[in-house]
Amino acid sequence: MKSMNKNELIQEHYGTLFEKVSGIFTAARAKAAKEINLVQVRAYHEIGREIVEYEQQGKLRAEYGEELIIKLSKDLSKRFGRGFSERNLRNMRAFYVAFPIRQTLSAESEKPALPADSFIPVLSWSHYCELLKLDDILARSFYEKESAHNNWSVRELKRQINAMLFERLALSRDAKAVMRLAKKGLIVERPEDAVKDPYVLEFLNLKEEHAYTEGQLEQALIDKLQDFLLELGKGFAFVARQKRITIANRHYHIDLVFYNRILKCFVLIDLKKGEFDHADAGQMNFYLNYFKENEKMEGENNPIGLILCAGKDDLFAHYVLGGLSNKVFASKYKLALPSESELKQKLQLLPHSSEMTD
Repeated sequence: MKSMNKNELIQEHYGTLFEKVSGIFTAARAKAAKEINLVQVRAYHEIGREIVEYEQQGKLRAEYGEELIIKLSKDLSKRFGRGFSERNLRNMRAFYVAFPIRQTLSAESEKPALPADSFIPVLSWSHYCELLKLDDILARSFYEKESAHNNWSVRELKRQINAMLFERLALSRDAKAVMRLAKKGLIVERPEDAVKDPYVLEFLNLKEEHAYTEGQLEQALIDKLQDFLLELGKGFAFVARQKRITIANRHYHIDLVFYNRILKCFVLIDLKKGEFDHADAGQMNFYLNYFKENEKMEGENNPIGLILCAGKDDLFAHYVLGGLSNKVFASKYKLALPSESELKQKLQLLPHSSEMTD
């Protein structure tokens, strides 16, 4: 066997060394960038407080508010450069008003102890600027919690706000559950917690008035799998498409199979272009019985089924799905973002923002 010279030995291990050093530096740079961003957000909150307290010292100063922002923007920009536009200063003022000082950290935070009157941010300034556009305190609190817990990008946050995720989740909950949703975010403990109605699939770019097949709908979901996983929610992982099962020499195909690591169970999805029908429930129950006996492993929970359909009568679905041996859900899907008017009537029963307490 040919012995390796010194240079060959160095080259053999150099690649490993290079990757390790690169990894250390990349992680350190990412952590430093995050720390800088959080310090910046805290500074903006402090600036907002100074502006608000200055304005509140007298009627004359309060009336001077808009002129104050203009002058402050001009002078700060002259001294420090970018970052102090009139719009940004207004956001800082609104930021202090909308997000009171609180000492709450995400479980992953590793921040040092701060003064009792310090605001501790959990998101970037761009995230908070999006949240400031929301008037409802409950919705704003919910999206802040979910963005932090799920590490949403600003684009993902904007999409979830536009898709009215909070409002859709709130529709299926009583007043106490809505308050809990706003304060703590979505906590998935039961299959019911993981299911929405409706699901919004605007990212598929399919038009409701145009003809499309269930196969085309399925293909579009696969093509936009990352967006579909975001809409499905916490804990979902893709497993299979057109999963074939064979019983008595007959083949059957399940449109989509996912696994939810929080619920520890398979989630079978059947796509229906038309209205929900009782036959759809029977078919899904059949699939779930098979998965329960042949796919479920020790320690896992029973699979659940989700029938995504273009239309559904709630009373009809109540009688069809009641009493089944498995957990089967039927939800509508929409190919366009919902309008506020669509949800306004149902949302009248939700608690008011003023009812939210720390």
